[in-house]
Amino acid sequence: MADTAKAKGGGTARSTGGRRRSRKDSTTSATGGTTSGVADEKPDVLLDYYRRMLLVRRFEERTGQAYTQARIGGYCHLNLGEEATVVGLMESLQERDYLYTNYRDHGYAIHKGMSPRRVMAELYGRTDGVAKGWGGSMHMYDTQTRMLGGYGIVGGQLPLATGAALAVSYRGGDEIVMCQLGDGTTNIGAWHEALNLASLWNLPIVYAIVNNFTGMGTTVEKSSAEPDLYKRGSAYRIEGVRVDGRDVLAVRDAAVDLVEKARSEQRPYILECTSYRLKGHSVVDPAKYRTEEQVAQARANDPLAAFEDQLEKAGVLTEDKKKEIADSVKDEVADAADFAENSPPPDVSTLFDYTYATPVANESRRMPADPVFAE
Repeated sequence: MADTAKAKGGGTARSTGGRRRSRKDSTTSATGGTTSGVADEKPDVLLDYYRRMLLVRRFEERTGQAYTQARIGGYCHLNLGEEATVVGLMESLQERDYLYTNYRDHGYAIHKGMSPRRVMAELYGRTDGVAKGWGGSMHMYDTQTRMLGGYGIVGGQLPLATGAALAVSYRGGDEIVMCQLGDGTTNIGAWHEALNLASLWNLPIVYAIVNNFTGMGTTVEKSSAEPDLYKRGSAYRIEGVRVDGRDVLAVRDAAVDLVEKARSEQRPYILECTSYRLKGHSVVDPAKYRTEEQVAQARANDPLAAFEDQLEKAGVLTEDKKKEIADSVKDEVADAADFAENSPPPDVSTLFDYTYATPVANESRRMPADPVFAE
């Protein structure tokens, strides 16, 4: 995983930390000052972030286990290695704000307010899931928490999120939209169309790029002529910021800054969060395209291990507290898995119930074994 070119400053893009920066240097904020480091935070806040990151880690590990046991079907992509980014981004949003994500959406769903039970049930394809079992891993959706997908199509969330920001602007609301996407998504047409309209129409939206340096199996440097992805909005006069996605406090501070600027200024912004994907692109991807050095580099940049080490050295996370949190998270994940296991599967007769929002004339409801033409 080669490093991208460092920011040169100026223009509408600024870096708050490249991949080569040391942990102690990762406190530069999006505003040019410094983020609140561990010593500046209340212990309860730090422990809350640690628990939430650990919950994502253990939930995803249990998800991977259930997938190999054939309890979960279809495609499945995990947030392993992105826990700090997930928690930092979600901490910046208000309950009234909207969230759109790509298919790597489990951790976002939980920390936008969905119950881990219902998220796991959706993964199992059960009726108590957030989409009644018909969405699965890539399609977490809940109007109550205002997370409006999970999208399996690369970039499928971009036009919809931008349209939601237009609706907010049209109504004169004070909500903002956050649109999470992966690094590979910045190369598709919908990305440029969305940025153009967002800037042209002054829409309150933050595009949050999760750059794990590898779009499926291809490095960013080999797929993007401009590998500094936070600069990609320059042609549309959209300010971009890069932050160390392994640092939950840095992500939170940068995200809070841009979210509130988008809200007050009614303008779009780009936030690039860099982190390392600890596993393959999906559960079934062995990641053979990675060298041993790249695998070791990813493991050495584990955000959960780094944050745990910080808190222990600061005296915030004692052995007793760590065990207490670990046991609590273990029980919560086990409870979610048990809930999913005991939730009934949807009846086959409901297969077409949600194909359209309203009745459609001549809608086909033919089952796989039915004849193509009625006799």
